[in-house]
Amino acid sequence: MDTRDGFIETIGNTPLIRMRAVSEATGCEILGKAEFLNPGGSIKDRAAWWMIREAENSGLLRPGNTVVEGTAGNTGIGIAHICNARGYSCVIYMPDNQSREKIEILETLGAEVRVVPTVPYTNEMNYQKQAGRYAQSLEGAVWLNQFDNTANRLAHYESTGPEIWRQTEGSVDAFVCSVGTGGTIAGVSRYLKQQRQDIQLVLLDCIGSALYSFITTGEVVMSKGTSITEGIGNSRITDNLAGAKIDWALQVTDQDMVTMVYQLLREEGWLLGSSTGINVCGAVEVARKLGPGHTIVTMLCDGGGKYRSSLFNKDWLAEKGLHLS
Repeated sequence: MDTRDGFIETIGNTPLIRMRAVSEATGCEILGKAEFLNPGGSIKDRAAWWMIREAENSGLLRPGNTVVEGTAGNTGIGIAHICNARGYSCVIYMPDNQSREKIEILETLGAEVRVVPTVPYTNEMNYQKQAGRYAQSLEGAVWLNQFDNTANRLAHYESTGPEIWRQTEGSVDAFVCSVGTGGTIAGVSRYLKQQRQDIQLVLLDCIGSALYSFITTGEVVMSKGTSITEGIGNSRITDNLAGAKIDWALQVTDQDMVTMVYQLLREEGWLLGSSTGINVCGAVEVARKLGPGHTIVTMLCDGGGKYRSSLFNKDWLAEKGLHLS
């Protein structure tokens, strides 16, 4: 029988889906890795398992311990699922600018959720730093530290990258990806560049982040403005992103992202999140730059059900100055 044994073995090996409308519009094959089909509902299941696995293998994490993490939500959801499967308690710190649906899912999974004010990373009350301090104060607790724990990028070097190479039969010309922790683009880029140096690796950034500046100028400078996207953008270069082989970068506005998300919903039936909207926008731009006949791969990071109160709430969008075209 063709079966998978439990939650852990269901992570990864997601299909690569041809995005019909944007492929036809650009003359390229724009392919989306369906990470929303991971058992916890997002790409972050991969990082969550690899970080927990590495902590177990090192002896740092033992039965009955508590896993602590600071997260915008999806990594926390993956962690909570795996903690249930492996017998750990789970404490999640989240900034208060994330969707309420994520909090509700985490609570349903049994995680202790601590929602804290949204402040910059430089502030000692930042959610990531609070998570780290709490883990240090609690006997038998392990802080996974997804931003600087390189087991995160290892997940994508060992699983996502090889899957993309195999599924495209080595024909991929560009990999395009939005960035938060940097684990996905760093791990995938390392693997793909080892296969073919000419594959273009393109970082996508939202407004109000410093990553576009870093790739294009070498300076970590925040762009003006803010973004409604959740889980992407950063004010610093994480240990996961450091040293990644990125060829160039693009910045995508919230309005372009919203337009794309609703286009995918209305024209192709896909209910997907904001980071996926950024990714598909970026893939279209890369396709136009490279010209017809190329194969561009990006990530369909998570489903849109966790954003019903925000991205898929027309009144909320109007309050943010965003509109549906």
